[in-house]
Amino acid sequence: MPPSKTDSIIIVGAGVFGLSTALELKRRGYTDITVLDRYNPPAVDGSSVDISRIIRIDYADPVYCQMAYEAYQGWKTEYKEHYYESGFALLSETPENDWITKSAATVRANGGTVEDLDDASSLLKSYPNIQSNLAGMSGYLNRRGGWADAAGSIQKLASRCSVEGISIITGPRGSVVSLLREGSRVVGVKLIDGSSLRASQLILSTGAWTPRLLNVAHAASSSGQPVGFIQLTQEEARSLDNTPVMINMTTGVFVFPPSPGSNILKLARHGYGYANEVTVQVDGEKRTISSPKFDSSNSETGYLPEDADEDLRKGLRQFFPQFADRPWMNRRLCWYTDTPKGDFIIDNHPNLQGLFVATGGAGHGFKFLPILGKYIADCFENKASEELRQKWRLQPPPRDAPSGNGMEGDGSRAGPPLRKLTTMEKAKL
Repeated sequence: MPPSKTDSIIIVGAGVFGLSTALELKRRGYTDITVLDRYNPPAVDGSSVDISRIIRIDYADPVYCQMAYEAYQGWKTEYKEHYYESGFALLSETPENDWITKSAATVRANGGTVEDLDDASSLLKSYPNIQSNLAGMSGYLNRRGGWADAAGSIQKLASRCSVEGISIITGPRGSVVSLLREGSRVVGVKLIDGSSLRASQLILSTGAWTPRLLNVAHAASSSGQPVGFIQLTQEEARSLDNTPVMINMTTGVFVFPPSPGSNILKLARHGYGYANEVTVQVDGEKRTISSPKFDSSNSETGYLPEDADEDLRKGLRQFFPQFADRPWMNRRLCWYTDTPKGDFIIDNHPNLQGLFVATGGAGHGFKFLPILGKYIADCFENKASEELRQKWRLQPPPRDAPSGNGMEGDGSRAGPPLRKLTTMEKAKL
């Protein structure tokens, strides 16, 4: 049975999953909601932050395609001040890319329009300021898409939560180190300062930090994906005006137009990433998991493994060759919560009463910000369709649970396979 509207609810995690859930539940009449996080939103090392995130309706999976259409309407209206419709070009260095083919078909089946690019150089007809080396590439262009100011969108979402009377607690009083359990029921959380908070219902929206709190190695694992930023002059940025978001589906590297005002050029890789193996105490047992750091920011050092840096440089030489040797103004690993097929995890815990899990963004959850809370709240209240409940189910761990393997995603990732960071590399994070 769904909880009472007067029950106390703690949501751990102030990213797109946690804040959108808090706001939707408040609007549905829940009166006692508290959100906890290590940092104020937008958290400096979360996956819902920095200057940009791709907004697209392009999916091979029809469920996410339909949801992305719905979210797109929210970006065009409710969050229009944070959305930039630059267009989105999916490109490949091989003649056939299965995911691109399926995505184009799914978009068209949903009433959308894509423009086939048998020769990617034809993009120059629509975007003459493109300075990329597109020879030998093909794919398609969707003009309905672009990017959003991620930090600005999260700030707006957090402000709406505050206006609605939702408490957001950060710092030591918001840093959760473990769940507070009584038998098979979760009754609250233990905090890093030694205190605890109790609630009738706990919702975990802890993203890449989830494996530190729950035994979910069979269902989710964390990987760091490389991101780089370059400072341009205003004149240099203007030379790239009216260019689309572009992704090379062979290497996984994707790029954005320069951000207005700051003139910052960003590129990243949607791939399999890097595992940071740590040993933690979960459910009373020591377990080795992949996770970002907990006790300090994962963005402050600006460290990238050498091979990640070089791959971003290759992407820079391909998409923006005139800036190929420009030094980074900032770099970091963006931490994904990977799942086997790229599906979200939105479900009651199968064994622990009072615990609901909303995580597994798998590198594509942010774009659903305007409507994600509605879907999560429907699952929380047992109103979602059976198709979605099964798709986002959190299965109990098998007896021989794998430790973060088999998280290939939905087929949209590219580049080198998942690699474990070495001891020396981990020391530099």
